[in-house]
Amino acid sequence: MVLGSWQRIRSSKPVTENSILLRALVQALVIVGIVATDVAAETETALWAVPLSIAGATWSWHRRHKRNIAVKFLLAIGMLLALASFFGRLLGELNDTRVVLAGLLIQLQVLHSFDLPRRKDLGYSMAIGLILLGVAGTLSQTMAFAPMLLLFLALALPTLVLDYRSRLGLALKTPPGFDRESQKTGGLALVRSLLRSDLSPKRLGLFLLSAVSLGLLIFALLPRLPSYQLQTFPVSSSMQVQENLDGGSIFNPGYVNPGEESGEDNGEGSGGRTTGPGEVDDTFYYGFNTRMNQNLRGEMKPKVVMRVRSQAEGFWRVLAFDRYTGEGWEISRNEEVEEIKRSSWSYRFIIPAGQQTPAAQQVIQTYNIVSDLPNIIPALAEPKVLYFPSQNIEIDPEGNMLSPGRLADGLTYSAISWVPYRDRVKLGGASTDYPQDIREQYLQVPPEIEAKVRQFAEEIIQKRQQELRDNAQGRGRATVEEAGSEMPAYEKALYLAQYLKQRYAWSSNPRELPFLEPNEDLVEAFLFRWKWGYPDHYSTVLTVMLRSLGIPARLVVGFGPGQFNPFTGFYIVRNTDAYAMTEVYFPGHGWFAFDPIPGHDLIPPSVEDYETFSVLRQFWRWVAGWLPSPVTSVLQTVFVAIASTIFGAIAWLFGLLTRGYLGIFTFLILTSALGFLVWLAWNAIARWLYQNKLAKLPEMERLYREMLDILAANGYRKSPAQTPFEYARLLRSHTTPEEAAAIDEISEAYIRWRYGDRAPNYSQLQGQFQDLQERLKRFGQKIRM
Repeated sequence: MVLGSWQRIRSSKPVTENSILLRALVQALVIVGIVATDVAAETETALWAVPLSIAGATWSWHRRHKRNIAVKFLLAIGMLLALASFFGRLLGELNDTRVVLAGLLIQLQVLHSFDLPRRKDLGYSMAIGLILLGVAGTLSQTMAFAPMLLLFLALALPTLVLDYRSRLGLALKTPPGFDRESQKTGGLALVRSLLRSDLSPKRLGLFLLSAVSLGLLIFALLPRLPSYQLQTFPVSSSMQVQENLDGGSIFNPGYVNPGEESGEDNGEGSGGRTTGPGEVDDTFYYGFNTRMNQNLRGEMKPKVVMRVRSQAEGFWRVLAFDRYTGEGWEISRNEEVEEIKRSSWSYRFIIPAGQQTPAAQQVIQTYNIVSDLPNIIPALAEPKVLYFPSQNIEIDPEGNMLSPGRLADGLTYSAISWVPYRDRVKLGGASTDYPQDIREQYLQVPPEIEAKVRQFAEEIIQKRQQELRDNAQGRGRATVEEAGSEMPAYEKALYLAQYLKQRYAWSSNPRELPFLEPNEDLVEAFLFRWKWGYPDHYSTVLTVMLRSLGIPARLVVGFGPGQFNPFTGFYIVRNTDAYAMTEVYFPGHGWFAFDPIPGHDLIPPSVEDYETFSVLRQFWRWVAGWLPSPVTSVLQTVFVAIASTIFGAIAWLFGLLTRGYLGIFTFLILTSALGFLVWLAWNAIARWLYQNKLAKLPEMERLYREMLDILAANGYRKSPAQTPFEYARLLRSHTTPEEAAAIDEISEAYIRWRYGDRAPNYSQLQGQFQDLQERLKRFGQKIRM
């Protein structure tokens, strides 16, 4: 028995795939998948994987008719070694296994390429190429993935055509017995035949354009719902700390820290200084330091520093300063840091609770550093959990998160923040009874300017209150604020920020701004001498003005959202996106930011700005930029009216559910009637479109489609996965011999016309179809296959 089984194994030969073109296209798909993974993961696997894969495919072609038993044993051993190597690498990359898994798949594909005799084996390689492309899509952070995607699609279309032809037995073959010259001429003839029919560049180009257009349309309309439903987040491998930093210290390569200034340069570093006049560094933002010197001039050269994927747009907060120095800011309690350590088996840090907010939204972010940054960790306001690749981090009293080493190129980490909702009514009604530690820390103003700045700020507020009273009297009614009561702290912050935006416009040439005079105060110079300043100066002035009015405030620096790329889902953040804002404290609510910089929104983006239809919004902004303003306004009005009508109707319909039993029954009746009408309209439109499409088809194809429709109506529905021959063969057991003969004849004629360019005898086929139709009407029974 064993001997008989062995003889059957030795005598059995696989049905080989002889199409060189199909094999070449499959190999091209695999190469694109490998290269795409390399580009996205920034590895160099393709340097060895692509040549070996090509060599394996060539070997497999020449040995396709052999059993290759010895080779199969060697390949099995190689796969076991690849698996062992995979588990070894997996232990070092437990947090993000995508690259490791892709590496294993590439190794298996290279080994698999040495044994590809059958079409089924080529199908496995196509699937591997598609999986690798999908992995590259999840890893990619730039548009470099887009050309790979288009190339893969362009190769996949002819590959699928040839694969389908192979299933029909019509794939490009090299007949046995051909000499080399005959193979050339015969192969070229068959290629020309294919290029004239299914593989013509015109037809494939049309299919490619249609697929890309439809994909982009779906991509634009697809809602961007919150992701990260699984609580495992991207983190790079454990970072190698190169600096030996003291507790609370910040290392900014572009600036000299206090205590490091020495020598004849009087404190000048690689690009700037922490006190006195000087030039800003052209790469590193001057505010990322324990001391922020705003007596520097110049500007940075734009450079991408990180890519951020976040559930909501926001201000990537980095540092907060509490003490105003007269020429900038400093962190006065930077030595009072708390060290936080993580467990040895997880990158998860639990951040101590800073402020308790009544209402907040969880927002998850992932940061990919692409250019070196100081050892401070950006995150949205109020981070609660941090996934960071170090053994410990530090938190200072301002909530600043410090890393033990600089954030190097290639570092990845994730954060979960509970961003508070911004309710103007509730914040306007917040108490002004501030805690003692808040009053001591965030009301500090230099005595030399305190009275002058407070008088100036009070005059602005009093004029505003008088304007409100005059407007209220003119209308014959007044709100509490307009009647003369004290303006809430929130409204004061809003109005002063807007006042600075409108009254102190900044110059397009910031180098015209002079340095501070010796012992001159920045806020005083801005308000009464310069009448303008650098963008960050506006935030400093607002912070000091609010403090002079008894409203606790501090300066916060970080990165703006950056440029959102709807195709990758990342915010592209540059060093020039860094700037300062004012944070104001409201008892019971926490800290909220105000942006007085001209050209910026008064309220920074937050969790209220959803990105559900971000791609559609980006597309509309692009279109609106090309249209005249009146046309844009009209279109926007129309779109808003349509959206309001639709959503208003939906809200009214679901509002019926709150009106008792009568409302529920009304809701059920209306939704059922509406569903029935939609179903009727959909079927009518689909029938009309199908009839129009059918009328435009060639006679032979129209006849075959009509036959499929008649058979489907009688219960013989063709599966999309079936070839015409497979479908006709299956029907032989469900139909009479006369019906089966007619079906076979029409199917064979269709195949000969569709793939062999043979003109059919249409009148004869039409007669057979009519006979088949009559037989099915008289004798056919509904049979579900």
